Amino acid sequence: MNEKEILAKIFSELYGKKKIDSAQERYSALMTETLKSDSLKPEFNTSGNLRVFSAPGRTELAGNHTDHNRGKVLAASIQLDSIAIVQERDNDTVFFRSAGFPDVKVKLTDKDGIPDLQPKPEETGTTESLIRGIAAEFNRRGYRTGGFSANATSTVLPGSGLSSSAAIEVLLCCIFDSLYGDGKLKPLEIAQIGQIAENVYFGKPCGLMDQIACAAGGTIAIDFANSAHPEIKQVNFDLAAAGYVLCIVNTGGSHADLTADYSSIPAEMKAVAAFFGKSVLRELEKETIISNAAEVRKALGDRALLRSLHFFNENTRVDTMITALTEMEKENSFTAKQQALYIYLDLVNESGDSSWELLQNTYSPHCPQTQGISFALALTKDFFHRQKLHGACRVHGGGFAGTIQTYIPLDSMDLYRTYIESVFGAGSVTELRIRPKGVMELVSQN
Repeated sequence: MNEKEILAKIFSELYGKKKIDSAQERYSALMTETLKSDSLKPEFNTSGNLRVFSAPGRTELAGNHTDHNRGKVLAASIQLDSIAIVQERDNDTVFFRSAGFPDVKVKLTDKDGIPDLQPKPEETGTTESLIRGIAAEFNRRGYRTGGFSANATSTVLPGSGLSSSAAIEVLLCCIFDSLYGDGKLKPLEIAQIGQIAENVYFGKPCGLMDQIACAAGGTIAIDFANSAHPEIKQVNFDLAAAGYVLCIVNTGGSHADLTADYSSIPAEMKAVAAFFGKSVLRELEKETIISNAAEVRKALGDRALLRSLHFFNENTRVDTMITALTEMEKENSFTAKQQALYIYLDLVNESGDSSWELLQNTYSPHCPQTQGISFALALTKDFFHRQKLHGACRVHGGGFAGTIQTYIPLDSMDLYRTYIESVFGAGSVTELRIRPKGVMELVSQN
């Protein structure tokens, strides 16, 4: 195969056969900009080796708000991704351009050539902090780092629960590893490095699910019982072959001022655990909480109890969903496959109802008049009922504002899009495709 044929094969795997041409156009446009943009000429040597990287976004399929209490999650990488044209530099500076954002330049050493990788308060919440934090963690683990120039663009929708930040983190990790290591870091280690950079340098106390899903690729089940070494299992899931489309619906809500709402969920779950002398809910049994519910209610209130019940129910649900997908994969008859799929979809609906009723993250209690997620779920359920469809829907991501996730039969997709976009606006429905590959270097071009 020549290089064009190799790329076409890669693009087919990452984006689907129907998207090969558009993928080629996207990468070609980024390559052309990298080589010909006047503003990039000081950062790229046109005679040097150019390398191409891609990091997917991710979608959570089940396990809403369970990872922070060492729970179980089902997630998948998607075709929406961050891509970058990269070139190694002969100095210790990282230049990073991402379309729509200011250029970033980070010098990894001080004027004396000594590594300058301590967190800097003025960089908190910036891409600079992620670059410095990732380089610091590489060095702490004994891995080499150095400078590079990267020109990137992304189709991962920000604020959609698709983990645009985690995609950038694992992209940066992969670039450092490919340029200065052997390019063989395992997905879990890439994810852990990205998480540490986000926690310590960027200043956001995120979990590890997003980075693992973006790094590993495909559909994965993650068990965080051992948070330092979570168990990661690949699960086969060909939704298109089953006749369904996975979508997200952007309800247009703002994520501003929701920090307290997000942080209240793990805080209340851990408060219930602490009531019994434990650090997280995974260390307890559901029956222990229920049998002591009167005392817990008095000490912590009802919402903490409801959210704890969601945690235990969701953990059990993840296991059952994995079983359904396994049955769907191994069954030969259409009827048996469909039955397994319907079990899975029913569990998706249960997960959505649990987030709505027990976890209570479909809208902010501080702004009850704004309930885009709740309304989108209600409209979708109504659509299924009126069209007599076996579909599914649930809140997507952290919740309180943003997106829902839906499973729509292929032959009803156009009707659903028209129906939902009449309320939430053109472009509010985005189709997702589960991508089999995680973060990767595609090709090295001289």
